[in-house]
Amino acid sequence: MRGAVVRRPVSRRRAFLVTVGIGWALYGGLGIIGNPRYGTARGLADVTRYVPLDALGWMWVACGVLAAVSGLVVHCPRVHAAGYVALAVPAGLWAGAFAASAATTYPEAVGSACGWGAYTIGLVLVSGMDDPLPPHLRKRGR
Repeated sequence: MRGAVVRRPVSRRRAFLVTVGIGWALYGGLGIIGNPRYGTARGLADVTRYVPLDALGWMWVACGVLAAVSGLVVHCPRVHAAGYVALAVPAGLWAGAFAASAATTYPEAVGSACGWGAYTIGLVLVSGMDDPLPPHLRKRGR
């Protein structure tokens, strides 16, 4: 079609980066820096001996912003990969810290360890998926 504008569908992987990146930034700013929960602070006691909880909150904010911005970049898989790494790093740190805490001094952290661990694995799986083909390239129904 001459002169027609071809609309490309929004990439689901990029939308995921933007959505979860914004969520990560808000979690870091509002949930860790602004109002840390007792269970979070206690579950991260092994980490907060070396890194203050506020610094960890700012890590979440920075990683979330990086992921959201990388999701706005079109046709650049390396930038998208960096965004997925930015999402996985804090979630993986949380999973490891809560697992260590659950195994030693704070058994109640086991639920958080499982949740953050599963989320980290899910991020790795989503990062390796391809977006669906545009409709004109898909096979017709049989």
